Parts: sequence; C-alpha cells; structure tokens
Amino acid sequence: MQITYIGHATLLLEMAGVRVLTDPNFEPKLGRLLARVSAPGIALDALPTLDALLLTHAHADHLSFRSLDQLPQDIPLYAPPAVARWLLRKGYRHATPIDDGESVTIGDELRVHTGRATHKGNRYGFDRWRSATNMYLLESDEESAFFAGDTALTPSTHALVERVLWAQARQLDIALLPIGYAPAWKPGFRRGHLTGNDALALFATLRARAMLPYHWGTFRHVTASAHDAIDRLRASLATHDARERVHVIEPGESLTLGPAARR
Repeated sequence: MQITYIGHATLLLEMAGVRVLTDPNFEPKLGRLLARVSAPGIALDALPTLDALLLTHAHADHLSFRSLDQLPQDIPLYAPPAVARWLLRKGYRHATPIDDGESVTIGDELRVHTGRATHKGNRYGFDRWRSATNMYLLESDEESAFFAGDTALTPSTHALVERVLWAQARQLDIALLPIGYAPAWKPGFRRGHLTGNDALALFATLRARAMLPYHWGTFRHVTASAHDAIDRLRASLATHDARERVHVIEPGESLTLGPAARR
C-alpha cells in the first residue's frame, strides 16, 4: 500500500487497487483566523482518479464543503448517518451513510469497516444530533490500515481492530493516528483528542507494524502552532522503543508499506 500525506487529516490511501481520500480539506484557512501554513501535499486538481471518500465527522477542519464541491461526485462519500443525511439535503447526492459496526466493499477487494470514535464531531454548538464521529479500518486479504479520524484514548479505542483483525488472528499493518497539543490550561482536550504520547500508547495497544501520525503541520490553531504536536512527538520518539516503526512524513511525501511476510 501507499499512503500520501496531503495535510491535516487528508490522506490518499492506495490499497488493493483502489484509491481512497480521507477527510478532504484543501482550504487555504479555517474560518477567518486559522491560516494554512503548508500547501496541500497534492493539489486538488492534481489528484489521481479516486474510488471513494471517507468522512469522519462534521468539524470544519475535516468537512470542507468547498473541497467537496471540487471533488468527483460520482463516487461514494461515506459519512456517519446524521452527517450523510445533512449532506444529502445540501445536494451531495453521493453522500452514503455508514454507521458503527457496518462495512462496505470498494472495488473488488478492499473492505471498509466502521467504528465509533470518542469525539464530539457536530459542526455547531446546537446540532448535537450530528456529533457522531467514525473511525475506519480498511483491509484486504493482504493488508490493513486503521484511520482513527479524531478520537480520545479510551479502553475500547482498539475495539474495531480487535473485532475485525484479531478475531482472524491477523495483525494490523499500519495505524494512522491524529496527534494534537493543547496547553495545560485546556484540560478537556484529551477527552476528544490524542496527544502524541496518547497516540504512541494506542499504537502499542493496536500492535500494528507501523504508525503514521497526521493532524499536524497544516493549520495554525488558536491554542497551539501547527507544529507543536509533531515537535513533542519527535522528542518522545528519540528514546522510544518503537521509534523505528513510527513514520513521520511531511505533506506531499508518501510511505510505501509492503505486506507482512507470511509465516
């Protein structure tokens, strides 16, 4: 498989002969204040042919209407049911609901399984019925990738991988995990997000062959710079036992991961 970091939570996943784009956001800024600090790793009009879009939740940094307007609308756009219904009402006819515990097949071999993240993903303060946030596990007979969207670290964050892969005595190939940073005066951050150290702890629990961190280096935030999270993760990795298996790639770079050797 090949994974290209486009920026923030936008990743191009090429697996089992299909291409999937996650949480597409090519905006130059979020709102009026939060500027983009690095260009998208692949320009929107330079993307290869896509087979599906995966949307985790409705927050503006993950759901960009402007980006969706410029992306193909003849491929499925998978999203939590309440978000998919909202998109359908807005005219995005390719919006397709996929709920916790459901699965779909893209192409001939790629199966996408859905789990529920611990994150309040509603767009505005009043629309709590749109708060569901998905996680996705993509797998074929040869490879697998877990895309966590946004989530906190909980005793059950690994449940989707356990249900699908561990039940078949299979190992997860790669964990795609978001990292963030918030100052000490914002203690509620970890109720819905992973710090770099949380991501490393989840990586260990998932027992994956590799980890790729995202959600950094793209937008300036109100309480942190775009690089605070990755700077702290790099510092932690300096002495971490798993440092050789954590792949930090810049926007525009790709990671190629071959299938695990069969025993």
